[in-house]
Amino acid sequence: MSAPTERVTIRDVAAAAGVSKGAVSLAFNHKPGVSEATRERIFAVARELGWAPNSSARSLSRQSVDAIGLAICRPARLLGLEPFYMEFVSGIESVLAERSCSLLLRLVGSLEEEIHLQQRWWRERQVGGSVLVDFHQDDPRLAPLGGIGLPAVAVGHPSLTGGLPSVWTDDATAVAEAVRYLVALGHRRIARVGGPAGLGHSAIRAAAFERTMADLGLDGGLHLETGFSGEEGARATRSLLLAPGRPTAIVYDNDIMAVAGLGVAAEMGVTVPDELSLLAWDDSQLCRLTHPTLSAMSHDVHGFGAQVARMLFDVIAGQDVPSRPVATPSLVPRASTAPPPQAG
Repeated sequence: MSAPTERVTIRDVAAAAGVSKGAVSLAFNHKPGVSEATRERIFAVARELGWAPNSSARSLSRQSVDAIGLAICRPARLLGLEPFYMEFVSGIESVLAERSCSLLLRLVGSLEEEIHLQQRWWRERQVGGSVLVDFHQDDPRLAPLGGIGLPAVAVGHPSLTGGLPSVWTDDATAVAEAVRYLVALGHRRIARVGGPAGLGHSAIRAAAFERTMADLGLDGGLHLETGFSGEEGARATRSLLLAPGRPTAIVYDNDIMAVAGLGVAAEMGVTVPDELSLLAWDDSQLCRLTHPTLSAMSHDVHGFGAQVARMLFDVIAGQDVPSRPVATPSLVPRASTAPPPQAG
């Protein structure tokens, strides 16, 4: 339904939703007296007509968006240390600044908490749309957030995002490149320190790792799952280096864990790269400040965030936005990778 040229009133919203003007008022003032299904129908009609009471009107207008939302299910301490999200958010902010729009950023403890938060943001018109990140397999956010009509862009592979407009990096191709590079150097015992198994992109990387190892005639390698922190990366590295037939190369799912792994290798007297090669995901300043510097999979995270923000504004404007990959991380070889001793 296209927006009318004359001013829309509460009477128009009530008529289109099949309710009384009083029901519209109750819905927008968050008072009892209407069911949740009726409330959401009223909100949907109001959005379609471009109507809202008083100061909320600008937020409902497709021509003006005051804020977009981003909820991240990570511990605050970890998020403050992780360069990826700092770069990603800076990319989003670069686009918002052009539009005099704000980012409403919140850390949550669970996906259920995020669902309630996003529903409240949208119900109270605090955001014009949201960026959804860290998708899980069978992600529980898809049905409830899709049901309220929240304009959203998903950061994740389409196999995880339930038909939402999505952008993603081609992690499977990047993992294959990393493994093939290490094998070309002569490594045969390669391990991977990954993120939580429930995260969709971790599962995609794990499957690509195993598939590439098998394609090259090697066993599936060792996988250890972590929570992305330096402490867990260090613990995983120590476990790998104490195991019989320890790996000669380790691929990490983020830079923090790789830096922690480098510290553990030094602590245990394992020389990098002469005895052990290390490769990090998401190249950052951290990878360039270590000694030796860390080989890494790199892509423009700032530009990635900017593309996500632009796509969200297109979605809010009602455009038909196709999902698309925006980058394939590429290998940046540095001093932390070399042939294993036996390839001497």
